[in-house]
Amino acid sequence: MPTPSHRYRSDEEDSGRWTGFPFRDGDIVISTRSKSGTTWMQMICALLVLGTPELPAPLPVLSPWLDWLGEPQETVYDRLAAQPHRRFIKTHTPLDGVPLDPRVHYVVVARHPLDMAVSLYHQGANLDRERIAELTGQPAPAGSPGERPAVREWLLSWVDREADPSAELDSLPGVLMHLRDAWARRHEPNVDLVHYDDLLADLGGEMRRLADRWGIAVPAARWPELVEAATFGRMRERADRLAPDTLGVLRDRRAFFRRGGSGQGRDLLDDAGRSRYQERAAKLAPPDLLTWLHR
Repeated sequence: MPTPSHRYRSDEEDSGRWTGFPFRDGDIVISTRSKSGTTWMQMICALLVLGTPELPAPLPVLSPWLDWLGEPQETVYDRLAAQPHRRFIKTHTPLDGVPLDPRVHYVVVARHPLDMAVSLYHQGANLDRERIAELTGQPAPAGSPGERPAVREWLLSWVDREADPSAELDSLPGVLMHLRDAWARRHEPNVDLVHYDDLLADLGGEMRRLADRWGIAVPAARWPELVEAATFGRMRERADRLAPDTLGVLRDRRAFFRRGGSGQGRDLLDDAGRSRYQERAAKLAPPDLLTWLHR
């Protein structure tokens, strides 16, 4: 199996945990940036693979975040090894940091970066930083958190901030690096790109498309129930089972499913702010990717 060309590490993640992972035929790797549809795609995979909305375990147990340092690697490997069904595994790592196995399907979900950033801002207030530090072996945060800027002010600074994309994957350079890599692989037979807005516009059609791509047969009578279970409202109702929080890192699981819409980031900026974003994005990604991403 080819060795990934990059290793991504932070205080909470290490893509090196993928090295040596024993893939099976048909495994699905879900590679997305934070707040770009990861949990949504995990749920879609669960519904297609298992064929029922009644999941046998909480979604983050069925589909663990393999790179996360909050659980021992051996625990995650053992849990996946024990699964008798087709596996679907979460990562926030770009595809150049994951072993690419021809037996495996890789799906990357893309969301407008401004919308993703707004969701990331709100998610920040919902994280228990002390609990995360405890689980990942990091020092507890010192002092009380300072007052956060208003979301519009924060978003403008996020657009302008220069960052090393490999070290700060949730920065604008990091988001577009992740998508640039996936875009370059979009014609490979085992790589699928999904646009967040397409899930909003035609959830059933996108689920059927992925089922066809992955060779999953779903009886016609089951489709309405499965599509309904993947809607944002239905998932929010089941936050206790679906939110990515088996170890208490979220303050409020329902708040994880805050809004799930599209356009909120663009609406926060005036013409000058949107122009600045477009200027920055044009330096970080090719025009054809941006045309697809911003439609």
